[in-house]
Amino acid sequence: MGLKWTDTLDIAIALDEAHPDVDPLHVNFVELRNWVIALDEFDDDPDRSGEKILEAIQMAWIEERE
Repeated sequence: MGLKWTDTLDIAIALDEAHPDVDPLHVNFVELRNWVIALDEFDDDPDRSGEKILEAIQMAWIEERE
C-alpha cells in the first residue's frame, strides 16, 4: 500500500529522508507537490492535491525536523 495525500506525516518523513539538506520552510508548494509525486512510495492521484494538503505536509515536515 503506497502513500496517499492524506498520509501527511509519512510523506513528511519520506521527504525528510529524500531531501535531508533542504529547509522545509523555504520550499514552495509547486516544488513540494513535485517532490511528493516523485516519491517511490507515492500512490495517489497527483491532481488531488491542494494548498491545504500541501500546507499540512509542509507543517508535518517542519515538525519532523524539530
